[in-house]
Order: sequence, then C-alpha cells, then structure tokens
Amino acid sequence: MRTANINVTKIDKTALYEGKNGKYLSLVFFDNKEGPDQFGNDGFVTQDLGKERRMAGEKGPIIGNWKEVGTKGPTPAQAVSNTTASTAEDDSIPF
Repeated sequence: MRTANINVTKIDKTALYEGKNGKYLSLVFFDNKEGPDQFGNDGFVTQDLGKERRMAGEKGPIIGNWKEVGTKGPTPAQAVSNTTASTAEDDSIPF
C-alpha cells in the first residue's frame, strides 16, 4: 500500500477539473532516484496541470511525498502474471 501526504495549499486550483461526479485533482507519483529519503519517503507527488500546459513545458508543483507501507509483495502486474501462468497449465478449471 502507498500513502501520500499532500500540502493542499500548494495545489494549483486552476488545474482542477470538473468531472461527472465532482471536481478532480490529477496527481503524478515519482520515485526518488536515490531510494528512500531521510524521512522514509519513497518518492514525491506533483500535480498534473493537464496535457496542454505540460506540452508548453510547464511543470506541476511538488505538493507532497509518498511512501510504501506494510509488507512489500509482488506488484499487481507480477501477481496477474503468476496467476495466469499457473492457471494456463491447469485444465480442471470449469470455465
């Protein structure tokens, strides 16, 4: 599980967008290049300002940090891959 701490005062409110069920904020999670920092954070979080602003070279503000908590197991892609491999050989599945 990943947790994030966000400084909401740094959010660029002009980049919030209206969706079907309310207002949305797009985030991008980056890994720290050197691994966990001195506070145990595995990466940082920026706000995505949208494709048009990104293509113009604008970068979203860094609004927080994230860290992996709990037991580290296989990634969801690895878990699916392992499940697919084992079930492909087992012809006793009824579907």
